[in-house]
Amino acid sequence: MGIWQGPDGIEVEAIMLGDLPCLRVTQRIGEQRMVLAYCMDVREVGRLVNLAELVAA
Repeated sequence: MGIWQGPDGIEVEAIMLGDLPCLRVTQRIGEQRMVLAYCMDVREVGRLVNLAELVAA
């Protein structure tokens, strides 16, 4: 699946959550990666991060 990275340690990863595909949004804070949200579509991700700043990892 795909992974995209943005500024400030943001990472968006396409994953399977049970039987459902979703997008996990995380942010690296120091040495830890914190889950910000599990989104069902790109519109939800766009509410959290600027999609134009994401680049493929």
